[in-house]
Amino acid sequence: MVSADRTGLPDPLQLIELPTAPDGVTWRILRGHAQRLLVAAGVPAPESEARWVVEEASGWEGSDHFARLDELATTAGVASFQQMVSRRCSGEPLQYVLGHWSFRRLDLAVDRRVLIPRPETEVVAGIAIEELVRGRSAHLDGSPSVVVDLGAGSGAIGLSVAVEGPPGTQVWLTDVSVPALAVARANLAGIGRAGVNVFIAEGAWFDALPNELAGMIDVVVSNPPYVADHETLPDEVAEFEPSLALRSGPTGLECYSELAASARHWLRPDGALVVEIAPHQVDDVCRLLRAGIGDARIDWGTDLAGRSRWVRAQRQQA
Repeated sequence: MVSADRTGLPDPLQLIELPTAPDGVTWRILRGHAQRLLVAAGVPAPESEARWVVEEASGWEGSDHFARLDELATTAGVASFQQMVSRRCSGEPLQYVLGHWSFRRLDLAVDRRVLIPRPETEVVAGIAIEELVRGRSAHLDGSPSVVVDLGAGSGAIGLSVAVEGPPGTQVWLTDVSVPALAVARANLAGIGRAGVNVFIAEGAWFDALPNELAGMIDVVVSNPPYVADHETLPDEVAEFEPSLALRSGPTGLECYSELAASARHWLRPDGALVVEIAPHQVDDVCRLLRAGIGDARIDWGTDLAGRSRWVRAQRQQA
């Protein structure tokens, strides 16, 4: 793990030893420099990260990256490269350094205003899409399905629903953080026509939604803050990712209590609430959702590493 305390580490900007030859420096040389610096900084995957940095600075990816490594770097490319290597060596997460990261089918803009999209959340998005498809048969009148991503951050979950879900699905992205919603808007613009039925609203949880959605929502999905105040986080997370999106209070369960208390009012009779959880919270979250929603079928599942990662509460029709 890269430490944010880099005292004694040489300044990467001073270690980019550009050759004195008039023809300049190649991307291959810069990649080698980056890898050595990242090794010195304790980065877990220096070879891969050096490649990502060079790809970002050069604008060449995949086969183009390898084919053009011996081409001369531009002045602007070298400057971008130096800045990214310096930031990464100082402990800043690679995703923020690059300014974007993949999530399911999306390439999302990310920075310190939002959480970094993670593979476990991709699984949660998949469960929400699965639930949306299951409940589509309830719309006998042909009305659009409605999905709400509460605390959307970068918009990763909700925008994945817009891209992968049934055509015409209405998607709402909400967040109490105005800076986070600015990132979500940028990502919404990036999905093109798939975003025509996506709406963004500011506010805390269900308070952000218009009243006419009450009782009309097919799926509420959320990756809420679930880290308790006393829990320790890795340095990269604690020092760079937004605390508002990570910590919920003394127990780590506070946000689930709020969601459970209001979900019944907003969901359709056969609608579902899907939430991401920390593995150790599965029993407590199931209990909270059962108490809050009442007549609900509760189930849970794991992420790709086999850890408990999501809980679903499906309202039962009367």
